[in-house]
Amino acid sequence: MSKFAIAKNGVEPDAVPKKILYTGAEIPAIGLGTFGSDRFTHAQVADAVRDAISVGYRHIDCASVYGNENEIGKVLAEVIDAGVPRQELWITSKVWNDMHGPGDILCACARSLKDLQLDYLDLYLVHWPFPNFHSPGCDVNSRSPDAKPYIHEEFMKTWRQMERLVEAGLVRHIGTSNMTVAKMKLLLRDARIKPVCNEMELHPHFQQLELFQYCIDNQIQPIGFCPIGSPTRPDRDKTGDDTVDIEDPVVLKIAERLGVHAAVVCLKWAFKRGQIPIPFSVHHNEYLSNLIAATKDHLTDAEMAELDKIDKNCRLIKGQVFLWKDNQRWEDLWDINGEITPE
Repeated sequence: MSKFAIAKNGVEPDAVPKKILYTGAEIPAIGLGTFGSDRFTHAQVADAVRDAISVGYRHIDCASVYGNENEIGKVLAEVIDAGVPRQELWITSKVWNDMHGPGDILCACARSLKDLQLDYLDLYLVHWPFPNFHSPGCDVNSRSPDAKPYIHEEFMKTWRQMERLVEAGLVRHIGTSNMTVAKMKLLLRDARIKPVCNEMELHPHFQQLELFQYCIDNQIQPIGFCPIGSPTRPDRDKTGDDTVDIEDPVVLKIAERLGVHAAVVCLKWAFKRGQIPIPFSVHHNEYLSNLIAATKDHLTDAEMAELDKIDKNCRLIKGQVFLWKDNQRWEDLWDINGEITPE
């Protein structure tokens, strides 16, 4: 029994639902995102992680490119020393796009383990299926001169390194992020260890029906980022055509019935649908209400049916900075016609 006391207004971790992966492992059905460094300091994000754990969070979603794993690692060491058993925590990290080369994955994972002060990761993801990267804080027109399209043979070299991390015991599970059905089909065909999770943008205005169902059908757990529409996403990811989930009349009507913020409705939609949302916030009242949302006042079937109808196919994280040649559209990254965009 942990000697780490949950804050008076918090949620006992055992009360938070779990999802069971195809390996039999249990993962908390909500996590705390940590991508906020475009608007918040590393210290603010780390403080939020500490406080979130104190109110009952056990699932923390990290990534090397966020630049804050060192600060988060100090918090993880602190809470584990205070009595939170390591096995109660689910810690995810991701390999960034500039570390897809031979031997790079092991180095990237070792760096994240060192920064996070952990002996192993519960889940390690390939952040994007491209080796294309950008500098932190760049604008939407930034392009890497070395950018390349998705080349499956190259991606499998990256995935083989991911598989070796599992075999070496450095990570318990591996997964993908920002994939498409076309790319996932090739990976499942060729992988020795298939992904347990796919992290993907999911919110009521962007429901990704085909990819979501493909993951479910293949026992790949969807993890949803931007679950409330990411109002604090970087400015480079904002366009005039973007819609706002938490201003949708259907969302607001349900929020009024429940007496909650519209963001909570988006999360309840995610829970009932079956994905794991990973909302980001540095504000105590927000991440606490997000956690509580997982435990009570579930949406009715009629409300779910209403929310199913408000999908606007509005992708917020379009990925323009990962394009590889001139005069491309961001849609070229996402195989919208069911085929991988050629070179």
